[in-house]
Amino acid sequence: MGTDYLNLVPHLVEAGKFQDFVNAGQTLSSVLSPLDNSLAIYATNLNPPTADDGHTLEDEQSLYIASLDNAPSSGRRLFLTDTLQIFTTMRQLKQDATSKVIHWTSDSEILIHIRKLSIDYSNFIESHWVDASTPALPPETSSSQSSSEHFRKLYTCFSLFVCLFLPEPGDERAPVGETLMVWLNTHFIEPSTEEGVQLSALDRPWEDELFWPYLTRAILRGLSKASVFFLGVLEKHPSEKLQTITSTLIPLVESQPSLVDFKAESDFAFAFRRWREKVKALRIDMDRVPEVDRSDGFDNWWDKLSDIVGILEGRHDVIQRICEDMGADWKEVCVAWCTFVDPRMRRDELFEVAASVIADMPPDPTDPEDMLHASLFTANHTETLHHAHQLDSWLSAHLADIMEFIDLIDSTVDEESEISIRDHYVLSYADHLHSDPALWRVTVDYMYSCGEIGQKRADEVLLRVPLKLHQQNSNLMVDSRIRAGDIVGVLKDVNKTCFEYKREHVRRTVCRIAAQTLVSEKDYGLAVSYCTSAEDWRGLARIVDRVLDEYITSGPRKFTQYALAIAPSVQELRLQSAIQGVFVHRLIFAVRYARFHELVDKQEYEDAAADLLAIFIEDVAPTSWWAVVLCDATKLLRYTPVALFPSSGASLLLQKLEEIFVRTSQGASDDYLAVLIRVLGCRGEKEALERLKTVRLALAQYFSRSLVSGLGRG
Repeated sequence: MGTDYLNLVPHLVEAGKFQDFVNAGQTLSSVLSPLDNSLAIYATNLNPPTADDGHTLEDEQSLYIASLDNAPSSGRRLFLTDTLQIFTTMRQLKQDATSKVIHWTSDSEILIHIRKLSIDYSNFIESHWVDASTPALPPETSSSQSSSEHFRKLYTCFSLFVCLFLPEPGDERAPVGETLMVWLNTHFIEPSTEEGVQLSALDRPWEDELFWPYLTRAILRGLSKASVFFLGVLEKHPSEKLQTITSTLIPLVESQPSLVDFKAESDFAFAFRRWREKVKALRIDMDRVPEVDRSDGFDNWWDKLSDIVGILEGRHDVIQRICEDMGADWKEVCVAWCTFVDPRMRRDELFEVAASVIADMPPDPTDPEDMLHASLFTANHTETLHHAHQLDSWLSAHLADIMEFIDLIDSTVDEESEISIRDHYVLSYADHLHSDPALWRVTVDYMYSCGEIGQKRADEVLLRVPLKLHQQNSNLMVDSRIRAGDIVGVLKDVNKTCFEYKREHVRRTVCRIAAQTLVSEKDYGLAVSYCTSAEDWRGLARIVDRVLDEYITSGPRKFTQYALAIAPSVQELRLQSAIQGVFVHRLIFAVRYARFHELVDKQEYEDAAADLLAIFIEDVAPTSWWAVVLCDATKLLRYTPVALFPSSGASLLLQKLEEIFVRTSQGASDDYLAVLIRVLGCRGEKEALERLKTVRLALAQYFSRSLVSGLGRG
């Protein structure tokens, strides 16, 4: 459903001041998105600015992103999601039929399923029409997309399509008249019940101006009970001639043959010919009525009754004239034609007759519903989809889907647009769905049914689904599930959709996007979980680097908080054979180093010393961090109540320290001192080395105490 106006918020131009905007040399420009029905709108100068004006290309300006489609109301949203289930089943049916996964016994078996699903569509429309007609509904549902009148139009069109192109199996060549009469009487009720009640209350109803039009319309619509009732009233008419004719006409109306009452069409045809002969006999009797007896002083009853007999005779000129006189349209003429003129008319014959009738009684060109009915009656499928799209993109999409399935439209891909007719209308409907971000699941379901182009567009939708990570992370229970490796919330739904449509590259990209968002919010624990899900090991390495940077910029306490948040992922990642060792080592280092600081804060110095040694023994520390770790060891080396390091451990620390001095003297200071310089805020290499000399001194003192007191462990 398109919109005629786009409201920009906040207002680009104040109400009533647009002329001032124009006088200032500005106007509005817009760019249509090549992917969907969104529009970028911005103010621009009528004359391009120059450098002399003080303007540059970098000047900021407001850019409005608007959709050409109205977002669905709550009532319509329910309808769209309900009918998706049928669409999905129809698509699966088509896949099974194409791949022959299910071995159908015949084409008619497939058509039975298609007809059933199409009737389901029709029933859903009817249900929502009834709901929308309920007065108790809130005002929000009164929008044009979900109004009772709109659903009524959808119902008339879809049910007509089913009547004409999805008959019961075996009825493809059966007469169509009675089926269409049921459709017409269901959706376009004439004559009205109120008129019938009003006339039945009168003593001499034939004197009312509504009487003959009501009776004629009842005959034309095949309403035998109402027709017989008011014909019976005429038996009380003062004219004996009229009473006589009426007494003959009543049994004829009552006995008009109906196809459903016969087992074979040939029996119906024979009975109808016999019945038609009786109608001709009645015409002969009517023609014998003298001119002077044909009027009752109030009206010429003979002319009125002659029109009714003309209908029963099947005279198409009379039927068309009566319909025009009563204000009826081409539909009534077509349905009456295949009920009275040619009751054995087939569907393919109807299309030709309807085209002839419409040429004389054209539909209303301003009414998409009427134009759509006309295109269905004439089997003009291109026009059908065009007018259906004008009425509602939902209707054109689902009609096109079925039409392609039953070979009413070509499934060939257009060379220029690279999509088929069916895909064109389904993607157009998907654009309408995309106007509501909450309907992204429904949107991609339709897009993924449209070949390569639809798949690419669906991928882009998934990549831009708002993940609502802020809301998700505020829930402690959800948070713990994510840390345990689960994917939850909107991301879980996106993940499931990607799996369903085999879009693994999209799933990984979405997880990477989630991880990047979480990194920017310093939620490193969840970021690692999402990186792991995406198998983005380089992204994981960047997260570890960001966590290590927190030590430099925010200090040990913040670093410890962030690093311990990623600790639950370590064990799982160590089992991943696809991860390069350096990434795992950096992650293990960050977690082990954070645990070291946590133990120091708790004054659990023995465990802290063991962790610090493990960092070097397992060789997980990057060389750039050796100097920082060694500086942190100074406090433990100077701890006097007990020797915290074994002799071998202290020797390992000394070995690493000496390597730093040697490698620095060989010109590799950037590899060994860069992080320490940043942590300490040193002015350069010399100052950093001076700090490391304090570590060397602490080690010398530690060895001295160990030798003197014999406290060294090991």
